[in-house]
Amino acid sequence: MRADVETLAAEVRGPVLLPGSRGYDEERTGFQTGFRHRPAVVVGATRPEDVRAAVRFAAERRLPVAVQSTGHGIVTALDGEGVLITTRRMKAVVVDAEGGTVRAQAGVLWGEVIERAAPYGLAPVNGSAPHIGVVGYLLGGGVGLLGRRTGYASDYVRALDIVTADGALRHVTAGSDTDLFWALRGGGGNFGAVTAIETALVPVTRLYGGGLHFAADHPVDLLHAYRAWTLTLPGELTSSIGLMTFPPLPSVPEPLRGRYVAHVRIAFTGSAEEGERLVAPLRALGPRLIDTVREMPYTEVGTIYQDPHVPHAYFGGNVLLSELDPTALRTVVEVAGPDATVPCIVDIRHLGGAFARRPTDPGAVGGRDAAYMLRVMTGGTAAPSTAARPVHQRVYDALKQWTVGRSLNSVYNDGAPVRQEQVRELFAAEDFERLRRVKTLHDPHNLFRFNHNIRPTAATD
Repeated sequence: MRADVETLAAEVRGPVLLPGSRGYDEERTGFQTGFRHRPAVVVGATRPEDVRAAVRFAAERRLPVAVQSTGHGIVTALDGEGVLITTRRMKAVVVDAEGGTVRAQAGVLWGEVIERAAPYGLAPVNGSAPHIGVVGYLLGGGVGLLGRRTGYASDYVRALDIVTADGALRHVTAGSDTDLFWALRGGGGNFGAVTAIETALVPVTRLYGGGLHFAADHPVDLLHAYRAWTLTLPGELTSSIGLMTFPPLPSVPEPLRGRYVAHVRIAFTGSAEEGERLVAPLRALGPRLIDTVREMPYTEVGTIYQDPHVPHAYFGGNVLLSELDPTALRTVVEVAGPDATVPCIVDIRHLGGAFARRPTDPGAVGGRDAAYMLRVMTGGTAAPSTAARPVHQRVYDALKQWTVGRSLNSVYNDGAPVRQEQVRELFAAEDFERLRRVKTLHDPHNLFRFNHNIRPTAATD
């Protein structure tokens, strides 16, 4: 094996590392520190040819392959075997202002695209955190910051460069390979290693947005008020609410330290005057601990959610809901609220609007009819899933009557075996079968392993 790896290293410009070698642990570690790959070989790709060499090396030996950029959503972890390809060094970004598109290599972050597109009066359909990788987010569907206006981010993808299991580098478009293009937009990284992606931009330069922090002494009442408010909103306003206990740390703003808090996040592309009118019912709920809702340039959208930048361990999942039932919300708070047996973050995102739109050429995204997404997460200094899993499951059980699916981008593997029936929950039934056909055609030996891996039809469940 070592001699083979030396041959591989001669083909690759980036680092090729074995367990125990200098830099191995740093290279395999991403944002998620609770669950990490422990591959037989790590290849730090700097160009598409590096990715091709790594895939060919793995295919010749029938070794599983995982691809990691930022490592926010850990894929099915390689444990003592396989090849991990890291793409963080592939950072080229090219904005085509006239065509309204951007081409980004596999290591590019959304914040980099935001900055490059802004001078042209354009913006990407990014999510809440600018430090998330572009490719992984788009492959998983993408519940965007402006999603009720723009719809799923994967619907904006125009082309992808991908290395498939046969070692070929393909430029995939709707015209070149209809089925593979469809599968890659919402079906995840099951079908190859994407080296670059081209996606459309939107003409947005500013918005009215920010966050409202309330002391959540009566969290059920706040959730009921948020639910009622969302029923009145236009499609130009996308929002969410999060409930959590903030740690008593100096890095946390003083008004939030040690308190159980509700954080309402708002992104509205209409005028500031109309935004003030729409947000007024929320402000009338009571005193705010912090209120950052304001007119802002699009380049400041990372301040709306204030997602953490420091790598840490976390475990969680989600359900897509047809309704926020008031009785069920009370159960959610009882199970995962301030008195939960493990600390939980409850996050509810308002969908509908353009999320429910069905484009002429849609991708594989499931659950488009959902009105809300509810996530439950637990963090910690070590992998927290053992204690958290039963608590989270009680929440999902309480919401089962209204559950219409799950969102792929917000499913985090905790090392437990994933059954194919769990994967089916992410897609419409006919779409799942189509995805398996695409997988079987392009990756018959299941080389590429992804979070909630779609297996080829010849594989056993």
